[in-house]
Amino acid sequence: MNENLVERFGRARQAVRPERETAQVWILPPTLNHRIRQYFQPSTVPIHGGAWLSRPAVPSSEEILDTDTASSNSADIVEIVPNKPQGAWESKEAYLSTQYELLREDALQPLRLAVARMRITPEGNEETFSGTIGIYDKVHICGVTCANRGIALRVTFSLGRVGKKIRWDQSKRLISGGLVVLTPKADMFQKRAIVATVAARPLELLDLDPPEIDLYIARPEDMEIDPAVEWVMVEDRGGFYEADKHTLVALQRMMRESFPLAEHLVFAQPKIAAPTYVVDKPKRDLSSVMRNNEDAALEDVDILRHWPAQPSSDMDVSQLAALRRILTKRLAVIQGPPGTGKTYVSEQAIRIMLANGKPNDPPIIIACQTNHAVDQLLRKVAEFEKDFVRLGGRSKDKEVIKKRTLYEVKMLTSNERPAGSLLGGARKRMQDLEKEIKVLLSPLKPEKNPLDFAMLKDFGLLTLKQADSLAAGASRWVQDKCSNLKEAKSSPFNVWLGKVFVSVPPKQQSEEFGFDFEEQDLAFENLKELEAETMAKDDEDFETLRADLISIADNFTCRKVIGITEAKVQDALRQEDMWKIPEVIRGEVYRHLQSEAKRHIRIGFREKARIFNEQATKRQIGQWEHDEIVLKQQKVIGMTTTGFSKYRGLLAALQPKVVLIEEAAETLEAPVTVACLPSLEHLILVGDHKQLRPHCHVKAHEDEPFFLNVSLFERLVNNNVEYNTLAKQRRMIPEIRRILFPIYGELIQDHASVRDPERRPDVPGMGGVNSFFFTHQWPEQRDDQMSSVNPDEAEMIMGFLEYLMVNGVQAQDITILTFYNGQRKRILSLVRDNQRSERNIFRDGLPTIVTVDSYQGEENKIVILSLVRSNDHGKIGFLSIDNRVCVALSRAQCGFYIFGNAMLLYNEKYKTWLDVINIMAGKKRKSERPKHEPSRLNDRLPIWCKEHNRQSLIGEAADWQTLSSSGGCDLKCDGTLACGHECVLNCHPYDHDAITCHQACSRKLPCGHGTCEGDCGMICSCKICNKGRVLGRTTDVSHENQPVGDDGRLSRTTSETSSSWHSFAVEEPGRYATAAAVPPSSRRGSPQKQSPAKSEPKATKEDLLVDFANDGTSQVLGGRSVSGSTVKSAVGGGSKVPAMQVKSGHSSEKSLLDEERDG
Repeated sequence: MNENLVERFGRARQAVRPERETAQVWILPPTLNHRIRQYFQPSTVPIHGGAWLSRPAVPSSEEILDTDTASSNSADIVEIVPNKPQGAWESKEAYLSTQYELLREDALQPLRLAVARMRITPEGNEETFSGTIGIYDKVHICGVTCANRGIALRVTFSLGRVGKKIRWDQSKRLISGGLVVLTPKADMFQKRAIVATVAARPLELLDLDPPEIDLYIARPEDMEIDPAVEWVMVEDRGGFYEADKHTLVALQRMMRESFPLAEHLVFAQPKIAAPTYVVDKPKRDLSSVMRNNEDAALEDVDILRHWPAQPSSDMDVSQLAALRRILTKRLAVIQGPPGTGKTYVSEQAIRIMLANGKPNDPPIIIACQTNHAVDQLLRKVAEFEKDFVRLGGRSKDKEVIKKRTLYEVKMLTSNERPAGSLLGGARKRMQDLEKEIKVLLSPLKPEKNPLDFAMLKDFGLLTLKQADSLAAGASRWVQDKCSNLKEAKSSPFNVWLGKVFVSVPPKQQSEEFGFDFEEQDLAFENLKELEAETMAKDDEDFETLRADLISIADNFTCRKVIGITEAKVQDALRQEDMWKIPEVIRGEVYRHLQSEAKRHIRIGFREKARIFNEQATKRQIGQWEHDEIVLKQQKVIGMTTTGFSKYRGLLAALQPKVVLIEEAAETLEAPVTVACLPSLEHLILVGDHKQLRPHCHVKAHEDEPFFLNVSLFERLVNNNVEYNTLAKQRRMIPEIRRILFPIYGELIQDHASVRDPERRPDVPGMGGVNSFFFTHQWPEQRDDQMSSVNPDEAEMIMGFLEYLMVNGVQAQDITILTFYNGQRKRILSLVRDNQRSERNIFRDGLPTIVTVDSYQGEENKIVILSLVRSNDHGKIGFLSIDNRVCVALSRAQCGFYIFGNAMLLYNEKYKTWLDVINIMAGKKRKSERPKHEPSRLNDRLPIWCKEHNRQSLIGEAADWQTLSSSGGCDLKCDGTLACGHECVLNCHPYDHDAITCHQACSRKLPCGHGTCEGDCGMICSCKICNKGRVLGRTTDVSHENQPVGDDGRLSRTTSETSSSWHSFAVEEPGRYATAAAVPPSSRRGSPQKQSPAKSEPKATKEDLLVDFANDGTSQVLGGRSVSGSTVKSAVGGGSKVPAMQVKSGHSSEKSLLDEERDG
């Protein structure tokens, strides 16, 4: 028996019979939750508000065709009001309407502008518009599908205006849920447009010639079924409206609902009370998250009055304070800088809430901006709670999360529907309508002959006498001509029309683009994730619409005759005997009848489509009524913020009290606002407003004056609403963490774990240099998508990547970040070139190569950052956005290497970069600087050969070729193999045990037939007696070599290498804390004014001291300096550096970046 049902309904009585005792269990049928259908019903009371409340979910053609909404005279257009980054709103409607209008305009403006550009340049192809618009011509309707979510039209289209083949499995074109606009070719958006969303994009259809795709038409009154009409279809390739549509609908719905937490979200009250359910019962058992969980005092804590003082826990002080705020405030805002354990605190809060919950409590709702973050948090929840569900999306976690998707959980439970559900009735009505639609469209079947005269009679296009005359005349004509009487009776128009009746040629010819494929769209993963969220398997027809296709075509017509007017056609149709109509005009009469028949079919089809779509909505409500039974038995439900908006009606029926949103600071305000369901008592926001801000489709909507990219999280902080900040980071070694000081100051400190060399080892091959800024002045370029790229920088990074890997770093431990998608494509292209070569180093896996924006919340052992920008105009683009910079600088655990133009960034305008470069260049008070730690900025990258205790300096990509292909320096190994022979390879970082010796073997054979003549590393064998065995390597053969150590390498006396920040932080924490910081005068917002005599000198590029502590041997390889080979010393003066220079001893080289390289 299902124990959940027992718990919910209790155990039934037992009936006892005299002959034997049996137990009968009466299981009550599931109870129908009427809240779901109530959510979708129109309001019964008037709602006072603006025109925005009546806007349709999918935009109308009028809205798309209007290029200037602000100047429109339409009553439906509302002037867009800017968001308020700080301060209170006047009213609930002022707040909700502003969020609605801003979000809608941001979602639709790119498509509206694309349509406007096509209207001006109707013959333009995609190159005309720099590839930002998707243009598909020769679009023809070829079928209708009656799918679960509504009527879909299938269309064929041409790639003629694309001009290239498309790898559809790697393209973000025409993604499911994407918005497209169609216009008749004869109109080209002058007066007519049809708005549609992509219903499905099965690859087997897209790979056809011509390709096909299914579309949902927004309004039934816009439905078309004429296969002869040619259309042009346009999409904005950067947008995805489906993700915003559900949020827009939810904002409208909120005007009908109570708005919990409005006093804080709308009216900006800073003081926050406790949740009602906590006030009613404030005692909680905290033992589940405390180390000493047997302490009875922790099992009954009044958390509103007596929070435990310094409890024994794995959480640090700031995490415990954040946990307290989460449990005791109805609106809890938690800021978590990089690596401080935001997800861990959320996990512990959920653990306590579940441990103190009641069996009939509604589930806790958790939502995140990305699918990855949802799955990550749910994996933690799964460790202590089995009853959870992942709602929406297609999880990549097959071990834990995929088994707990709503689809999979429903498969494990009873399929019994609640009594009174709409599901069964809606399905039956949809099946009946599908049959009616098939009959209605039957005249348009591909195999159909010319129009059925009986149908024309039914439509009132022919009178009864006209129809009879047509049939009778055809029979007489056939008898006279001795032709096929049966065929004449079935299709009298064939006979009546004669030679003017012709078949329609194919709409499209096969298109040939040779081998010219569109460049692989490597950003499509982001949109695919959105597609997965909005078209999840819960919707049943994700990739392919699960319904029969009703094919339609226009195979026959008549030759057009010049000079035949509509008046002549109408006059001819007054003849009761169709055979009296002159033959010369019959073709135009047929074309008129054909057009009118399609018009009648279209009218009937639109009405049936309207009813079908209404039933599809009822079916969705009925499905949710079934899903609600499964979900209310769960303790936790997880989804993305997009999923929350989509399933809001279903979630509202569950009446949840607690909603936790992670990544809240990188989520637009509207999707977080709609999480305020009427039943909400407790909202928890976790994020970091110093990192990525929300993404806007339109750059003009960011910052002033619209501030759409200001999240609710950031706005609450700006309004001084109470919040906590997590303080101890557990990700970055101190050497890397110190770079974040300009952003966080002293807010974050290092946890002991990141100062442990065993947990955070040095990067192999770098000699303790675990962070570095390689500066150059190689010019940037633009790719065909107008994204910034820097080919020289990409080549340099590729060489560094190979160097790290041959030194033993695994590919999966390396992430290459860049601010520009063009550079990401360039680097990934270089990686793929390597994969195709004989020297493929990526056989065991690939590094992660992504943009900064898609790497929020992620981390890796080694991060390489490509800055790209390098120009004479002082423009740095995305690099000027501190939130993005913060993410880029904070992803690495053990090694962080920046490649870019430091001179371009070293500018008072870019305060964050100015401070970062000062830190990395060691420009701080000399008394505070660790003498044994070199600067970390130069135009030559230092790498270290531990075998020869020798440093090499790499100045350009070609320098990597001078090194050993095995990852060492350019010297010979000179080590000794286990057999005693000298190693003939160039320097290599791996042990000699991995090397097979191919030198001549001169060992004596045991059979007595002389010595072995094979390779030393092979099995010894005799060519005379054919006897052989593996011989132990003896020392009877003398190989004159230098002494060999226990590891098989040359023993040599070496100097100590430079100490790292690891040892400095552990051994001298006081001096480290001082040395790792920049002077107070350079901290942003410092209130202290210093006298001119004591103030720091103004930062100049000439002051950037760069040096290297070369304890051993240093080598400058033949790379180019930016200004040639001249490098100024710290003392002054210029000196020529030879192409190959080797320095020995313990002197350190200091160089000043040349003034003539000032960008």
